[in-house]
Amino acid sequence: MSTLKVNTIQNASGNHSSTPEEIAKGRAKAWVNFDGTFGTSPFTEANGGIRDSFNVSSITDNGTGNYDVTFSISFPNADYCFLGSAGNGHNFPGHCTMRTKNNNNINIRTSGLNVSGGTHTDASQTSVVIFAD
Repeated sequence: MSTLKVNTIQNASGNHSSTPEEIAKGRAKAWVNFDGTFGTSPFTEANGGIRDSFNVSSITDNGTGNYDVTFSISFPNADYCFLGSAGNGHNFPGHCTMRTKNNNNINIRTSGLNVSGGTHTDASQTSVVIFAD
């Protein structure tokens, strides 16, 4: 295998310069789009529970609206940024919150915006994105 070492990367017309560090720190290190109502845990791309992903090996369903997202490749630490969304279409706008995280996985909770008392709800459209070093 060969290694290419550069200080600056540009598009073919010589515009939009970036350093390798800017690219490494600015792109998502993991992301997943999954169906939180899927019946078989763990969810994977092979069984259809995960629609698409990058650096996510599986989702474990821990109960209603409670999921562990497991990374394919662990991060060096747990000091990463998490973004998530959840819902079942226009009838269920929801939200996704982080409960705990470590360098191997993150536990998230999903619930509807119109649900009182913080009740967790399975969301058919759940997405998680992780930015990290």
